[in-house]
Amino acid sequence: MILPELSRSMYKNALVLGLFAVVTVGAVTLLQQFTSERIQASERAAQLRALNEILPRGSYDNQLLDSSLDIQHPLLGTRQPLPAYIASKNGEPSAVILQAIAPDGYSGAIHLLIGVLADGRIAGVRVVRHRETPGLGDKIELAKSQWIRSFEDRSLTDPTSSGWAVKKDRGEFDQFAGATITPRAVVGAVHRALQYFDAHKDELLGASTHPVEPGQALPELSEPDEATSHSRAGGAATRDDMQITDPQPEQTGDTP
Repeated sequence: MILPELSRSMYKNALVLGLFAVVTVGAVTLLQQFTSERIQASERAAQLRALNEILPRGSYDNQLLDSSLDIQHPLLGTRQPLPAYIASKNGEPSAVILQAIAPDGYSGAIHLLIGVLADGRIAGVRVVRHRETPGLGDKIELAKSQWIRSFEDRSLTDPTSSGWAVKKDRGEFDQFAGATITPRAVVGAVHRALQYFDAHKDELLGASTHPVEPGQALPELSEPDEATSHSRAGGAATRDDMQITDPQPEQTGDTP
């Protein structure tokens, strides 16, 4: 009598555990399906906020995230294809937003968004990720200073080639007190991006575009009123993704 009762008890427990597993898996699946669309919508909104920092909404009438072209080129400092966003208005290309990397920042690579109008003038530049020294090199952020806006309306011929440097190097762009390497790196990266645009203008403005794939998410811009680090859109923060605020040696004004 004991063995049949034990067998029935084990069967009942196994049935309960099986039903619990089925219900749990089903609940998790439903939750993922329910939240995935909201997560994707949130990611797209974050990406658009970053792009709209470069191009005001009224300057184009297409869906930027659905109008991209994968680009990889040494002048942009990219080692893998990254989306360039093609803006248009009334069916005509009006601007391109390039992703560029300055590899020679004081504390590593500086990631940039560079908007170039169809006539070759810069619409805007924003830093999306860096590891520069807080209080010195981080003045490349719009939240810390207006320096990054000094590129607006500039072009490959304004200034001339020799003027695309910091004033310490006899160029036209300010450096920061106690920090020369960081602005020098950004100026160089923006200049190279303009050279790339000039050489590939017809290709960029006449190219067939495609929607951005989820794996090509655009890094989020830092919020203007926050000094804390931010992760890339849609991913967990890592040391390489964050704007590190560890104490570092100061950049000196006479740094070569």
